[in-house]
Amino acid sequence: MITMLLRVLGREYAGRVRRTVALMTATALAEGLSYALLVPVLRALFGGTPDDAWPWLLAFGAAVVGYAVLRYISDRSGFRAGTTMLHGMYHRLGDHLARLPIGWYRPGRVGEVSVLASQGVLQAMGVIAHLLAPFISACVTPLTIVGVMLVFNWQLGLAALAAAPVVAAVQLRTARATTATDTQRVAREREATDRVIEYLQAQPVLRAGGRTVERFQLLDDSLADQQHASRRATLAALPGVLGLAATVQAVFTALLALGAYLALGGDIGAAEVLAVLVLAARCADPLLSLAEIGGSLRAARAELACLDEVLHAEPLPEPCEPLRPTGHDVEFDAVTFRHGGRTVADAVSLSVPEGQRLAVVGPSGAGKTTLLQLLARFYDVDAGAVRVGGVDVREMATAELMARIAIVFQDVYLFDGTIEDNVRLGRPDATDAEVRAAAAAALLDEVVERLPGGWSAHVGEGGALLSGGERQRIAIARALLKDAPVVLLDEVTSALDPVSEAAVHTGIERLMAGRTVVMVAHRMRTVRRADRVAFLDGGRIVEQGSHDELLRRGGRYAEYWDLTLSPAGPA
Repeated sequence: MITMLLRVLGREYAGRVRRTVALMTATALAEGLSYALLVPVLRALFGGTPDDAWPWLLAFGAAVVGYAVLRYISDRSGFRAGTTMLHGMYHRLGDHLARLPIGWYRPGRVGEVSVLASQGVLQAMGVIAHLLAPFISACVTPLTIVGVMLVFNWQLGLAALAAAPVVAAVQLRTARATTATDTQRVAREREATDRVIEYLQAQPVLRAGGRTVERFQLLDDSLADQQHASRRATLAALPGVLGLAATVQAVFTALLALGAYLALGGDIGAAEVLAVLVLAARCADPLLSLAEIGGSLRAARAELACLDEVLHAEPLPEPCEPLRPTGHDVEFDAVTFRHGGRTVADAVSLSVPEGQRLAVVGPSGAGKTTLLQLLARFYDVDAGAVRVGGVDVREMATAELMARIAIVFQDVYLFDGTIEDNVRLGRPDATDAEVRAAAAAALLDEVVERLPGGWSAHVGEGGALLSGGERQRIAIARALLKDAPVVLLDEVTSALDPVSEAAVHTGIERLMAGRTVVMVAHRMRTVRRADRVAFLDGGRIVEQGSHDELLRRGGRYAEYWDLTLSPAGPA
């Protein structure tokens, strides 16, 4: 457990964890040794001179005070270590997630990561603060007491020591029996979280289908699976709980019988028997707590394993000696990329001189958006190279590449903050004047003026409080504020009404002015303003040239153009 914890946290926390564990172990030893003083106390109380118990009582009191101080210091150390590690774990997880390739975020990752980043991290980091001290105490204190019993009477001590391998065997058997069920339970919990998120996001579709009363079957099934998995996990742990309780009870009974036998034979006094039984009773509580603590530790270990798996997911490699581009031209050189078992880009070669515009068109699923993602290095190509300013994007530092690229997606995601917060995401250190200028260029100032709260108006989660056109204007203002030399546009007007589309087009024109642009477009109004057009189908470049040149050829692009102009076409 400690090894995995350090692997997840990083070696910089190793010293702190070891010091905390040592302090907790010393506290557990002090607790066990303090109980050793009960033997002379009881011997004096039940002997001929009860007053002889006072020195031992004072010593016992001093030992208890010393233990209490150690316990306070160790608990405080555990809590402080836990909170520090929790803070560090959130930062480490967040930084790592930001470096993982976009392809890692497959369907289902949202629920998995949301559970892991909230419940999982808290449970895993709670090991140091809440579980480690009780676990060490439950193991070390009883063994210390058994050592004390061996000193006072070896027969009773050996009888108590015989329980140690039995308790260990019960714990190991329980751990093995519950490992599979715990894994299934965690998987079902994450699946249920995915279904809850899906149910909430699918409300418009469900209501449009008239399903406002019926229960959502997928959610019901996942919750039922979660319930069954939790029940199986509980039943798997039950034999261990009962076995541990039976073992503790059997050992106490054996000690009672052996003590009575030795006392009747004159080998030991009644006071010593009573003292040993008191010590044995004190062992029972921490031993019985092992069942609950063990279950919590196994759950925490499962979360640690999930964290370890995420943190060992390979990010895109960073170059040891990153290169800086000398210009802002873009080139796809025989690019091949496979994803999901199919070839999405097949030997694609394109070039965009600095300051010019390339429009990529083609049917849905042709791989158009993938080209933009490869250029932004959301993925690495399988063959060929993608270059910016003559430098392969794999040889550039990620920060350098991102500083040179501004992206406006079709589906704009806004963070749950104010309009100004979302615009400033493009360049957080921008002045108020620069933010206002970017907003005006994107025609966002019209939106700000009519919204209650103006710049301080909240956009809601994902921008849910704004229309699609308003979200696009924020995205364009954000890109204008960033002022990057290369602009990527992904069908930004495909789902807008005519009024919003006209406003967004104005902002896009100002964004593209003087910059190298690669745009994915269905709207022919956007394509006609490109210097060059590439028609993509099945991951391959079918034809490329200027808009007028491709129309004169009468090929696939011309057919696509005619289709968009027809009444039934996607104009």
